[in-house]
Amino acid sequence: MASSSGSGSAVSAATAAGGSSSAAEEELRALMEQRRAKRMLSNRESARRSRMRKQRHLDDLTAQVAHLRRENAHVATALGLTTQGLLAVDAENAVLRTQAAELAARLHSLNDILSCINSNGAAAAAATDPLLGFDSAAFDDLFRSSPEMFQLC
Repeated sequence: MASSSGSGSAVSAATAAGGSSSAAEEELRALMEQRRAKRMLSNRESARRSRMRKQRHLDDLTAQVAHLRRENAHVATALGLTTQGLLAVDAENAVLRTQAAELAARLHSLNDILSCINSNGAAAAAATDPLLGFDSAAFDDLFRSSPEMFQLC
């Protein structure tokens, strides 16, 4: 300690001077006690500031944890909703695939019927098939006019 070495020389100087050494020692002790008290007060204040910084940091981290937990809950909810939507779309897709397969089978059957009608030699364009009860030539014209309607995807 730099202050104590200076005070020690003051004590020896006071003793060497032959004056009242006890008064000088008392004055020196009082000065040292005052400096020690000042250091203790400064250390206490520094420790208080350090505790406050630590508490502020802890409060910040606690707030950040709470924020991240809320955000995590929000993301988990969004993920759940997205998963439910995906399952609904998958179910709808399966239904549509089944319907497409059924329609393809019906189209194939209708094409078979048409080729059977055509191979049996439907007579004229205005001739009506007495067994089926419809105009097969008009039916043929309908299928020929819009072939894209009867193609599979």
